[in-house]
Amino acid sequence: MLLRYVLTARDSEARLSEQPALEPSSVETPGLPVLTVDTTHQFQIIEGFGGAFTEAGAVSWMALGPNQRDAALRAYFATQAEDGHGYALCRVHMNSCDFALDNYAHVHTTGDVDLRSFNISRDQQALLPFIKAAQRVARHPIKLLASPWSPPAWMKTNGSMNHGGKLRPEYRLAWARCFVRFIEAYAQEGVPIWGVTVQNEPMATQRWDSCVYSAEEERDFIRDYLGPELVRAGLADIKIVVWDHNRDLMVDRASVIYGDPEASKYAWGLGFHWYGEDHFDHVQRVHDAWPEKRLLFTEGCQEGGAHMGSWALGERYAHSMINDLNRWTVGWIDWNLFLDLQGGPNHVGNFCSAPILIDTAHDALYQQSSFYYIGHFCRFVVPGARRVLCASSVAALECAAFRNPDGSPVLIVMNRTDAPVSFMLRLDGSRFLTQIPGHAIASLAAAVPH
Repeated sequence: MLLRYVLTARDSEARLSEQPALEPSSVETPGLPVLTVDTTHQFQIIEGFGGAFTEAGAVSWMALGPNQRDAALRAYFATQAEDGHGYALCRVHMNSCDFALDNYAHVHTTGDVDLRSFNISRDQQALLPFIKAAQRVARHPIKLLASPWSPPAWMKTNGSMNHGGKLRPEYRLAWARCFVRFIEAYAQEGVPIWGVTVQNEPMATQRWDSCVYSAEEERDFIRDYLGPELVRAGLADIKIVVWDHNRDLMVDRASVIYGDPEASKYAWGLGFHWYGEDHFDHVQRVHDAWPEKRLLFTEGCQEGGAHMGSWALGERYAHSMINDLNRWTVGWIDWNLFLDLQGGPNHVGNFCSAPILIDTAHDALYQQSSFYYIGHFCRFVVPGARRVLCASSVAALECAAFRNPDGSPVLIVMNRTDAPVSFMLRLDGSRFLTQIPGHAIASLAAAVPH
């Protein structure tokens, strides 16, 4: 078996670049670091990889000329054979978020508990055309996770979509029915929703769109309102993802929600973000305690501006992806697909980076290091793949391995140190000798089905 060797390295021109294929070796190399991959030991099934459709990304993308619009979408949604990432699992905001042009809600009429004024006309201006264009480029269905940042202001204790506040108890049923109406309205547009989260970052009071739920409040909303309303509407197949916030409190949130059998029966799994401390051990602990529930990374980005040209950006992504996937995470969703060179637009100035930045003034695309590092996962590990046993004998080499549905193995290995590292790969019954440069990531995949 030959192995493809695809490389991205800081101190070279290699960007998802094909290197000479690796042939099995019979040479004994005592003392070399060893990466062990055993595909007979298989773990979770991978749902996919992707990013978020936001209004900010949509208006930035729409400012491009036709050729660049197509190139931008192909970079993310075309297949690997077509030099694209093959994104298959994405996210969209329900009502506005910080990466919208301003606050808006799908039910803006105060007290409209019957949702007579419900409409998605705002989404039809930019967000839905953006998603539909991506659907046309993709050669596979895009699973779409919908997340609210805030209910309409009139449903909240503080009377504002921003600055936290809580959902008023008398509006819990109306808000649950908003989820149903949103899913149905998107389906009518030809954009099926795969799953929902209850609330983006439910423990954060932000100066932008936000709403606070205690663990008990989220549990009760799922158990008594959201879950039953989805079932009543014939939408029981919609995945409900709980938490949707950082790893720090994910064990506590899981304990409260999964500890209630009625709430737990509606919860497909738990979503988490990377802001704050890493706490990768918490991801493992949630799996160990509730192995029947899924784990999904639902948002991450580099905050504080666009970070144009930062190499550390890509390394942060891959470090998180490797550690999350090795702890039973089934999918990994980046934040904004596109942003402008400032890291926006953003209606409160909360500028962030994105893997592709758009220079709207010059009709140009800038692919960041994060774009290439993410590509080493999603271009080679396809939906339906299984993670397999993988370990490195040295801390300098971070790795994860998978077996695709066609049986072909994939190893992803990263070196964040300054020095190149030579190593021996033991892949099932074969050995391969190779090297990875400093500040580099490589994907090693079977050249033909295994």
